[in-house]
Amino acid sequence: MTTERIPLTGVIGSPIAHSKSPQLHTHWLRTYGLSGYYIPMDVASDDLEAVLRTLPKMGFVGINVTIPHKQRVMEMADLVTDRATLIGAANTLIFRRDGKIHADNTDGYGFIENLRQGAPDWNPKAGPVVVFGAGGAARAVVASLIDVGVPEIFVTNRTKVRAEKLVEDFGKRLTVVDWVKAGNILEDATTVVNTTSLGMLGKSEMRVPLDGLQKHAVVTDLVYNPLETRLLRTAREMGCVTVDGLGMLLHQAVPAFERWFGQRPEVDNATRAAVLR
Repeated sequence: MTTERIPLTGVIGSPIAHSKSPQLHTHWLRTYGLSGYYIPMDVASDDLEAVLRTLPKMGFVGINVTIPHKQRVMEMADLVTDRATLIGAANTLIFRRDGKIHADNTDGYGFIENLRQGAPDWNPKAGPVVVFGAGGAARAVVASLIDVGVPEIFVTNRTKVRAEKLVEDFGKRLTVVDWVKAGNILEDATTVVNTTSLGMLGKSEMRVPLDGLQKHAVVTDLVYNPLETRLLRTAREMGCVTVDGLGMLLHQAVPAFERWFGQRPEVDNATRAAVLR
């Protein structure tokens, strides 16, 4: 009989039943023959700190964090990475053996790796990027685009003040464009990114005119339900290279899984199939 503790991980949020992360991590655990479990946990805001302090005592080595806790967990962490601080949110916690909680954000990493896998010829330095949205996901995307050397980023959001906050936080490479004029900036864009919920199942469609899209542009949508949004379908029909949002979910999980279980997983067709099943 082994006395070694089985490592536990999971994801906390509220609601959480919709999360595909348990399918993803369970697939990797089985694929690599590793001992461990990944558990979805619906945690109310009032219980967050008590839960975080208890999980390491139960054998948890770390967790993922989603809405509405991605900001608050940073206040409870002992160590916060620079990128999580810049983005203003954490999606990954590591419970260290010395008892300290380490907070990180891997969303930007997942975004870039998804682009590189889905559009192998993508060149971040080729020209301007247009980003729809200015929320938490947009912050992660903008931070990662700056990090890989994108020269210019146009940000457009239905609430302009939120876009202006991005410029304030990330600097002069960003320019705010009014939402009603968003279609006018597509003709110069080499990359177009939707970080809003527009186009998601049950949400409104994106109504921005897309006739300015250029055939050489790479267009990606963080929405992955449906896998091909109206934005991606229109872009594909116009000859653009399109990248769906599922890959970002898969790739952002890679660094966390490696830290928790000591095995760097591969994002392949079997991984996508396991999550879509």
